Amino acid sequence: MTMTIREAERTDLGTITEIERVSFSDPWTRAMFTPHLAPRAGAVFLVAEESGDVVGYALTQSVMDESELLNIAVAPTRRNQGVGARLLDAMLDRCKQAGAAYMWLEVRASNAAARALYESRGFVAVGLRRRYYQAPREDAIVLRVDLRVDLRLAVRNELITEHDRGLAARRHEPILSTASNLPRQEPK
Repeated sequence: MTMTIREAERTDLGTITEIERVSFSDPWTRAMFTPHLAPRAGAVFLVAEESGDVVGYALTQSVMDESELLNIAVAPTRRNQGVGARLLDAMLDRCKQAGAAYMWLEVRASNAAARALYESRGFVAVGLRRRYYQAPREDAIVLRVDLRVDLRLAVRNELITEHDRGLAARRHEPILSTASNLPRQEPK
């Protein structure tokens, strides 16, 4: 099947809110999503579509040179198949093209799958919001990625460096660098 990433439309809200409802214990309502559909400065609201069906969505808000990933979810039947990664990659590209230097997000401390996806894209933990989530009450880990760094180069350089030092990473946990550990790369 061919997946398309496109701007969310009002007609997508029914499916988006259903994916939200089955994905989160404290879901957003249709009314919470609606204002993000209207063209507004800094907002990006994308959906992943296959065969005419919305199978995931992502939403960011940017102010000046910072973006925040407000929400991302994938239909249960399409999880662990790369949909979330495609949405996140599209969102990172969109925000970078719009001039964002950083993207921030919060993730449940217990959400290992989401954390692994974010870390694979260069996000690093920069803080903790205690008891941030409700139902159940849980801490949020604050993550940030530097969009000015070419992450493909960062990952490759770090893996080579760590290998040369004799430090072995576990196979399923790639070593990712933060921008402070890399040579400064000037924008092209």
